[in-house]
Amino acid sequence: MDIEQALHSLRLRALEAIEYAHKLGIEQAEVGVSYDEGLATSVRLGELESVERQRDHSFAVTVYDKGHKGSASTSEFSKAAIEKTISKAISIASFTAEDRFSGLLGPEFMAKNPRDLFLYHPWDIGVEQAEIIALRAEKAAQDIDPRIKNSEGASVSTGCGVRVYANSHGFCEGYPTSSHSVTCGAVAEQNQSLERDYWYTAARDPKELEEPEKVGADAASRALRRLDAKQISTCNVPVVFPAELARSLFGHLIAAITGTSQYRKASFLLDAKGTQIFPEFIEVIEDPLIPKAMGSAPFDNEGAATSQRKLIEQGVLTGYVLSSYSAKRLGLKTTANAGGIHNLIVKPNAGSLSSILKKRTELFLVGELLGQGVNTVTGDYSRGAAGFWVQDGQVSFPVNEVTIAGNLSEIFKGIRAVGSDKDKRGNIHCGSLLVEGLTVAGK
Repeated sequence: MDIEQALHSLRLRALEAIEYAHKLGIEQAEVGVSYDEGLATSVRLGELESVERQRDHSFAVTVYDKGHKGSASTSEFSKAAIEKTISKAISIASFTAEDRFSGLLGPEFMAKNPRDLFLYHPWDIGVEQAEIIALRAEKAAQDIDPRIKNSEGASVSTGCGVRVYANSHGFCEGYPTSSHSVTCGAVAEQNQSLERDYWYTAARDPKELEEPEKVGADAASRALRRLDAKQISTCNVPVVFPAELARSLFGHLIAAITGTSQYRKASFLLDAKGTQIFPEFIEVIEDPLIPKAMGSAPFDNEGAATSQRKLIEQGVLTGYVLSSYSAKRLGLKTTANAGGIHNLIVKPNAGSLSSILKKRTELFLVGELLGQGVNTVTGDYSRGAAGFWVQDGQVSFPVNEVTIAGNLSEIFKGIRAVGSDKDKRGNIHCGSLLVEGLTVAGK
């Protein structure tokens, strides 16, 4: 991919689209255009299973006409297709109800000279190389123990893209990104017990991916440790969420403090700004400007400049997650979160997972969460789970068929430790969590 050429081409199309909307009498319009290409290769049991190549164009336009909003999109990039899409958006706007809160974000919020966050690191590999890497991961999983009886395969994916956003304020900026991953799944069998698990590595820079042998070995080890699981009786014990699962709890936090959930009054944290919702040691920062991070962005989906801010300070919620529309509905200013959160970082106050397991005589370590039993309107939390019973800091035996239940308000207040073992593969960077006050329902 010729990045400079792609950026130039997308900017040209975006500006032409805005100009065409203006010719049709639209004062406010915004356009998002993108180009993505990628390769995904998977293997299973030593054989190449699938190869997928991706090459996509996307054009989306939103117009605002006297408080009426219309949106349309297309995957065609011809001039005729783009003009037809804009006309369709204008037609849709004529049928929508007037909304005094709709409209572009003010020009004062637009990013000026957005910085390069080094989000583009192409991986120059072909199908054969990707296949070899995937086979290395699968072989490492199969070789670790004879109880690994089957494989769910391994895969390698690599992708790059360019996105440009433009609007009637004269803003027209874009930047390239890349994303790469190696994944492996393993199946273990012993004493008529059959268990599966997986592991993966992901990064913007392929040099920062874990070795495929480690990915395969971790996938196999995770499957093996789940063999011969037992049931336990219902109990109220401390629960530890490892880093890869702990981030889901802060995902529920974000869902509850978005502008949409606030103005719709559909949140267990309604009007919670300024109140203490976590213990005092909890500090949460949003930092969109970390070089190479998966959740970094110099501006949001509306062109608003992103910046670092504290979202939780000494356990107190300091603000919400707002787009321009939700901010207007609440009488507030945008937080540059149109499109979502950027690199939410939960500050640790403890060491590794192993050190956290030693903090209580007995506890339940979550290995897998099942189902979607989370209600961010009421805060009710009930999810199926499998995991491990830990006694005196050591895993005693695997556990299955339990339900973890509580309320998110109490779960947040019940956090007693945040580990230093941050999982940075997504846009929420959180270490393992030790939580008190949860019910683990078993037999």
